[in-house]
Amino acid sequence: MPVEITWWGHATCTVEDSHTRVLTDPLFARRLAHLRRRRGAVPPAGARQADVALVSHLHADHLHVPSLARLAPGTRLLVPRGARRAVPGLRRLTHLVVSEVAPGDVTTVGGLAVRAVPARHDGRRLPVGPHRSPALGYVLEGEARTYFAGDTGLFDTMAKEVGPVDVALLPVGGWGPYLGEGHLDAGRAAEALARLGASSAVPVHYGTYWPIGMDAVRPHEFHAPGDEFVRLAARDAPDVTVHRLGHGESVRLKVAR
Repeated sequence: MPVEITWWGHATCTVEDSHTRVLTDPLFARRLAHLRRRRGAVPPAGARQADVALVSHLHADHLHVPSLARLAPGTRLLVPRGARRAVPGLRRLTHLVVSEVAPGDVTTVGGLAVRAVPARHDGRRLPVGPHRSPALGYVLEGEARTYFAGDTGLFDTMAKEVGPVDVALLPVGGWGPYLGEGHLDAGRAAEALARLGASSAVPVHYGTYWPIGMDAVRPHEFHAPGDEFVRLAARDAPDVTVHRLGHGESVRLKVAR
């Protein structure tokens, strides 16, 4: 069975593998605080259907309680350990089956084993929030091994903690003109790809949200990361096929083991 990946924008993707549907960092908003969705339609209602939804960390553009509230009753939701203490709104999502996980934890969902892996990123809900949870990535192990990185910077043990994988969903940008610590830009994402042993990659986390009133500030940071990642991945990981998807586009991958 081929693995199918759909990119809905930002870090929100659907991965279908082994008859199991996975949704990453669900965000179904036109506007989030000072950010507006500048490109791509808000994902359709069908995008909310999943067997399991994964949340990588507590930042509001990745753990968005109103978007999670739209998931179908009975959907499993994996969040970083300590998230329910840090984000009280999660406690109101009684229609979901919520589990807290930490690096190394493995959760079986349908035909998939979902393994939480470390990420190098700020795990607080707010920059001054008192509670901290580990930022996570996830490896989905079914017909393929698919890595969803969430938000992360490069770290020395990435290849050991994550790889080898078949498919890598890697952030290559952000939602503002400057990337802070704990992020991958196109160049660092290409370097990460070279470490992971993947045969396919999909760039995510760029070209979707942007601060209101800042369209003219460093616009290349909004438009260019996907194409830049394609170029740099060809240099640093020439054996990897990169699929630069548009919003709502899908790719079906046959993985040879």
